[in-house]
Amino acid sequence: MDQNRRVVVTGLGIISPLGCGLTASWQGAKEGKCGIGPITLYDTEGQKVKLAGEAHGFDAENYMDKREARKMDRCNQLAIAAAQEAFQMSGLDMEKEDPLRCGVLVSSGIGGLTTIQNECLKGNEKGWDRVSPYFIPMSIANMSAGHIAIQLGFQGMCSCSVTACASGTNAIGDAMRYIRHGYADVMLCGGTEASITPLGMGGFTSLKALCTNPDPARASIPFDKERSGFVMGEGAGMLMLESYEHAKARGAVILGEVAGYGATCDAHHITAPCPDGRGAAQAMTMALEDAGITPEQIGYINAHGTSTPLNDAGETLAVKKAFGDHAYKLAMSSTKSMTGHLLGASGAVEAIFTLMALKEGFLPPTIHYQVPDEQCDLDIVPNTGRSQSISYAMSNSLGFGGHNASLVFHAFEEEQQ
Repeated sequence: MDQNRRVVVTGLGIISPLGCGLTASWQGAKEGKCGIGPITLYDTEGQKVKLAGEAHGFDAENYMDKREARKMDRCNQLAIAAAQEAFQMSGLDMEKEDPLRCGVLVSSGIGGLTTIQNECLKGNEKGWDRVSPYFIPMSIANMSAGHIAIQLGFQGMCSCSVTACASGTNAIGDAMRYIRHGYADVMLCGGTEASITPLGMGGFTSLKALCTNPDPARASIPFDKERSGFVMGEGAGMLMLESYEHAKARGAVILGEVAGYGATCDAHHITAPCPDGRGAAQAMTMALEDAGITPEQIGYINAHGTSTPLNDAGETLAVKKAFGDHAYKLAMSSTKSMTGHLLGASGAVEAIFTLMALKEGFLPPTIHYQVPDEQCDLDIVPNTGRSQSISYAMSNSLGFGGHNASLVFHAFEEEQQ
């Protein structure tokens, strides 16, 4: 079994606060559009947090019939919509594929939280045996992966990594390795999340993780000295990965390459990152080594950049540990300034932005940046994106529980084989 197969990307799909579909979302990211605004999914009366990054314009019935949609949580609906786009872009013809060589690895940090909240309220009011017969399949975190496999006819490994805010990145990295080591030829991977509910927002508010500022221009402000917490977002990001040989043999359009992956655990605290950044730095170093490149070859990092005091300072320190002097020469922006924090979907959505940055030679900005922080003194591409040709880029995700994951992407080069 070939242990060193190249893994390429042939399809991308995204539903985000910046738009429904890759074109709208990427264009919004390039323009520095703010996808954060007042919550419309429920009445925020009596709750401190009034803002979120909602997937405005998303209508599940554009992707499935009404009856099917009613049997799915919003997180499943978002996942299927993004998966359909990635599959269509890839041009895969399942009549020509071995379905046992096609797998799914789609993550969610929480799963069907809307369903959990609604059915708990119903059970408490009407009796617990009156909850929906679809309650369990609508709420469990793995079901987005299951739905996608059923819809696409993928019969290989179908799994779901649940690592909080690192989930989407772990899904992509693990899927890449599954192909690299010869267990599959094709993997649909990514993450989905829909946690903008009174319960979800209340839980993160009590944890003091969310920003309570009602001004969208001063809420999600990564690396700004006045940052005070993250803004919740929702959406899904999906990537179609294939071995290079498989993609080339069928004449697929190759969008980029997944070159390296590193994952570690701080083993420090359930929510706070390790103050010296060593766990995150090690994940970055492992990803670089896995890609077989030096730190100096990275031109851009899509930061985890949540807009919390601890994360942004700790991640900046971690980048300095991993990259040394080169940390001050590379660019590192946080697209969460535009989307908010999509939890388990964030790593997948940000991986897509990173791939598009490589493909088009354009670095998305960190918007609404005003007050410099001496602890966050790297080039964060403030306020306005920039044209810059790069060959390698990294995407970082750091999750509750101390989960750290980093991916290295490479602009596709045919002659590298």
